[in-house]
Amino acid sequence: MAVSHCLDTNVLVYAFSKASRDAAKARIAREWIAREDWGVTVQVLQEFYVNAVRTPQELGHDDALAMIEEIASSRPVIAIDLPLVRRALQLKSRYGIAYWDAAVVAGAHRLGALVLVSEDLAHGQNYGGVRVLNPFGIA
Repeated sequence: MAVSHCLDTNVLVYAFSKASRDAAKARIAREWIAREDWGVTVQVLQEFYVNAVRTPQELGHDDALAMIEEIASSRPVIAIDLPLVRRALQLKSRYGIAYWDAAVVAGAHRLGALVLVSEDLAHGQNYGGVRVLNPFGIA
């Protein structure tokens, strides 16, 4: 199940964005989605759904559900359980980051990913063995 990268919610949201202001980020995100070396957490899929069906994305429920099913059937997905919550709380305390970000980092670690692809945390920062890569820094 180990993958080299874990994608954060923002990558998935940009990949399916139709907003003109997101065009450069959408292109980069789609390049990441096309790769074979990534996985996600259940939390990321939940956050994707919530963001995809509301303005400005406004994907329909069926389209968002189809995207989630496609990802879940073709990529490793890590569930949220008590050990993951505990690890996230440790990361939150150690690095002073939001719990939800820490939970994604903990999920990336469980996936075996050395890199979390996200714009939500400090680019290049190593959080307990998972380094953040912001692919949109040049967009």
